[in-house]
Amino acid sequence: GGAEEIGFHTQADTLRVELRKVKVKVLEEIQGQLNVLLDKALTESLQPLTQRTAANEKTNSHTSRSHRMEDGKVFIQRASLLDELFEINHIRTIYHMFVAVLLVFCISTLAVDYIDQGRLVLEFDLLFYAFGELGIVTWAWGWMFVYTLVVPYNAVTLWGTVYHASGSKLGLSIGIGLVVAAMQACVLGLFPVYVVVHYQLPPASRFIVTLEQIRFVMKSYSFIRETVPVISRSEPRQGETQRFPTFSSYLYFLFCPTLIYRESYPRNPVIRWDYVRSTILGCLFYSYFIMVRLCVPVFRNEGSKPFSKRTLVLALFNSSLPGIMILLLAFFAFLHCWLNLFGELLRFGDRMFYKDWWNSASFANYYRTWNVVVHDWLYYYGYRDFLWLSNGRFRSAAMLSVFLVSAVVHEYAFTMGFGFFYPVMFCLFAVFGVIFNFTLNDKRQSPLCNIFMWTGLFIGQGVQVCLYCQEWYAQIHCPRTGNGFWELVTPRSWSCNYST
Repeated sequence: GGAEEIGFHTQADTLRVELRKVKVKVLEEIQGQLNVLLDKALTESLQPLTQRTAANEKTNSHTSRSHRMEDGKVFIQRASLLDELFEINHIRTIYHMFVAVLLVFCISTLAVDYIDQGRLVLEFDLLFYAFGELGIVTWAWGWMFVYTLVVPYNAVTLWGTVYHASGSKLGLSIGIGLVVAAMQACVLGLFPVYVVVHYQLPPASRFIVTLEQIRFVMKSYSFIRETVPVISRSEPRQGETQRFPTFSSYLYFLFCPTLIYRESYPRNPVIRWDYVRSTILGCLFYSYFIMVRLCVPVFRNEGSKPFSKRTLVLALFNSSLPGIMILLLAFFAFLHCWLNLFGELLRFGDRMFYKDWWNSASFANYYRTWNVVVHDWLYYYGYRDFLWLSNGRFRSAAMLSVFLVSAVVHEYAFTMGFGFFYPVMFCLFAVFGVIFNFTLNDKRQSPLCNIFMWTGLFIGQGVQVCLYCQEWYAQIHCPRTGNGFWELVTPRSWSCNYST
C-alpha cells in the first residue's frame, strides 16, 4: 500500500510538472500573439512618423507633415479584436453568459404571459411598431443612394475634366462647389427630414433614414475631400487624359465598412461563408426584451406618481443596468457583427472597427477607441484639417470643434429618431464629454481610472434611458397644444402629470 501511495504521489508530481510546462508554453504563445499585435500597432504609428521626418528634411517646411492634407489613414489587413479574443475560451464564456441572459429573458416573458393570460404568448408588438413603414424607408433610402452614387462622382469628374484648362480655376471650383452643396442640402439634407416628418415614421424607421442620411453625407464628403486635391495637383501632360477614380471603386466605397475613401483597400482572398453569420437579430431581440422587461414597466405609469427628486433618482439608477446593456448590444451588433458582415461579403481586409475601449483608463482614450470608423473621419477631416488650416495652432479649438460637431450630429439623430427635442445627448457630449476629455486624459493610467470610466458609462447610459423614456411617455399622454417655438423645444416631461 505504501509503494502504491508513493507511486501515486510521483505520478501527481509528474503531472504537475507537465501542467506547468503546458502553462508556460500557452503563456509564451499568448505573449507572442500580443507581441505581434503590438508590433503592428507600433509599425502603423511609426510609419507616419518616419514619413514626416523625411518630408521635413526634404522640404524644410514649418508645417508638420501630420497636418498636411495629403496625409491620411493607412489601411492594413487585420482582424477584429473580438474575433481574436473569442479564440480564448475564457472570453468566449463571457459571450455565452450574455446569450444565457437572453434565454432567461425569453423564459421569464413566457412565464409572466402564461400567468397573466393563461397561455404561452410571445408577442413582438413593440418591435413590429418600431420597424413599421419599411416600404417608405426603402424608397427614401433608394433615392439617397442613387443621388450619392451619381452626383458627387460625376461632379468631381466634370470639375476635373475642365479644371486644368480653365482660365479661372478658383471661379470654376467655387461655382461647381456651390451647386453640389445646394444639391447636397436638398437631397441629403431636407429630403430625409421631409420623409421622416411627413410620413410620421416610427422610431426605428426614423433612425434608419436619419443614420443613412448621415452616412451618405460623410461618404460623399470623404470622396470629394480625397479626390479633389489629387486631381488639382496632377496636371496631365500634353496628349494625355486626366486620370479619375474608377466608378467601381466609388461604388465599392459606398458599401464597404469605412468612411475614408481610397482607390483600393487590402482585400481578403476569399469570402469565408462559414463566418458570414449574423447575430444582429439576436441583439435586436435582446434590446427588445430589455425595453419590455426593464424599461417599459418602470416608465409607463411613472406619471401617476408626483414628480420629486426621489422618483427621478430612483428612475435614473433603475435605468443604469438596461442602459449599459443597450450600449454593449449596440457595440456588438453594429461595430462587430454588422460591419464584419459587410467586410466579409466585400472581402474588406482592415477590420479594425474598434479597439479595446473597455480597458480605457481615460475618457479621451475611450472616445478614440469606441468607434474607430467615425473617429477616423472626425480626426482626418475635422481635427487634422483644422490644424492644417491654422498652421498647426489652436489644438484645443480643433478638439472642441470635433466635440461640438459630434454633439450636434448625435443630438440631431436622436431628435429625428424620437420625434422630439430633448438635448440630453448634446449636453453629454458638448459639456460632460469635453470636461472628461480634458481632465481625465491619457496621463492617468491607474486601474481606478478604468473603474471611474465604467462608472461614468453606467450613470451616463442611465441618464439617457431615464430621460428619454420619461419624455417619450410624456409626449404620448401630454401632447403639444401648439406649434410655437418654445412649445417645440421645451420637454413635456418637465410639466406633464398624466395621473389626472
